[in-house]
Amino acid sequence: MSNTARHMKRPIRMLALLLGGLTLAGCEATRNATNAMLGGSSVPAGTPGFVRGFLGGVAAEEPVAAAVARDILSAGGNAADAAVAAAFTMTVTLPSRVGLGGGGACILYDVRRNDPEALVFLPGPRAGIPPNADRPAAVPLMARGLFAVQARMPRGRPFEELIAPAEQLARFGAPMSRALYNDLIAVQAPLFADPQARAVFAGPDGRPVQVGDRFQNPPLGGTLTALRVAGVGDLHQGALARRIEEASAQIGAGTISVGEMRAALPEVVRPVFVNARSGDRIAFLPPPADGGLAAAAAFQALQANQRLEEAQARALAVAAAWRQRGGDPQALLAEEGLPGGLPGNLPASAGLMVYDRDGNAVSCAFTMNNLFGTGRIAPGMGFLMAAAPNIGRVQPPLLAAAVGWNPNLRAFRMAAAGSGQEGAAMAVAGPLAAQMLRDASAEAAVQIVPEPGRAQIGMCPRYLPGWPSLCTTLSDPRGTGVAMGATDR
Repeated sequence: MSNTARHMKRPIRMLALLLGGLTLAGCEATRNATNAMLGGSSVPAGTPGFVRGFLGGVAAEEPVAAAVARDILSAGGNAADAAVAAAFTMTVTLPSRVGLGGGGACILYDVRRNDPEALVFLPGPRAGIPPNADRPAAVPLMARGLFAVQARMPRGRPFEELIAPAEQLARFGAPMSRALYNDLIAVQAPLFADPQARAVFAGPDGRPVQVGDRFQNPPLGGTLTALRVAGVGDLHQGALARRIEEASAQIGAGTISVGEMRAALPEVVRPVFVNARSGDRIAFLPPPADGGLAAAAAFQALQANQRLEEAQARALAVAAAWRQRGGDPQALLAEEGLPGGLPGNLPASAGLMVYDRDGNAVSCAFTMNNLFGTGRIAPGMGFLMAAAPNIGRVQPPLLAAAVGWNPNLRAFRMAAAGSGQEGAAMAVAGPLAAQMLRDASAEAAVQIVPEPGRAQIGMCPRYLPGWPSLCTTLSDPRGTGVAMGATDR
């Protein structure tokens, strides 16, 4: 036998022996060893760095959450996995707007299904003003909603794995972001009247924790651990549900019964659809997340070459009409001569947008129905209770998010999530119209968003799957968020 033949057979025998010895260790370990021998990635599946090359992208209103989502994409997770992990992280790092005591709504686009759908899990209303409640709390629905989001896009990472980053941040400390600090400064006096909130968000001198310094919330870490170990169901009909019942009564939030928790369920709702051009379509969040309906109305106005101010007025008028009398959202989009817009101050929200390398996309908006919700933390559980909607001056926010795709090509085109009180709808409609109707760049698309709107966008002008090199992800530069992706080399 020639030296060349012997040298060729030797690594083959070594590979065969190695694979045989690893059989009992499981398929994943075998795959990792094979990749290493053949020159591929030796990073275990589920670990950041497992996926190389194009990952997709994420834009979020809080930087740590964006980094967590990117790690999930790099670990092999899909868009739903990354969005869920980022949202749980925001319950720790941006609890002024996103919390276990609150909720939200998401638009999901699964390439295999090729038909977007909406998951709506708003902080639940109460049947009336609860007795002995000076700050009535909403029924929490965040965790159950996020579980539903991940379940609608299967074959990703284990759900428990998606809670772990938030759990670690709560236990061992998260950096104070500019986004959270700004919210703290806005409501410092009433928020710090709650001793538990003061213990989490204030330093030894009684002032808010400074940007970049770390703050800890061990009780929230314990609640997240319980969710990871016992499952989300425990929060709605188990030991955690009973703890919410007790805790809500202690802080003047109005007792949230186990029965109310059990009955609170996320809804799968048909989105509001609008045609763009060249076969493209856009799916907007539907009512009761009526910011999506408002965004659809604004998009149609811009499509008809109306000015930004006119589109904004149309958005608020359509949302106000739905809140006053309900009805078919698609029919409201066609109705002319609607009276003025929404009265009063609208609550804050936060946007999050993720798309993955396969073209799956998730775009979400979250809320506590008020900055920091009721301003009171559930004793021993670490999370703020959201404010109950439609009681007193508290009304729901405009939760706006959308996904654009081409059903004929079975391909993703663009996703957007908006925030900014009355500007949230335009933060979605403006960038969508600029890119999908006029081929504007991401930077130009964000520039047309009027104050106080803030946009989180991802766009692939030549679609995805298809041309990943042309994809762009952007967090509104006027805000405090960050965009990450799209390539890991």
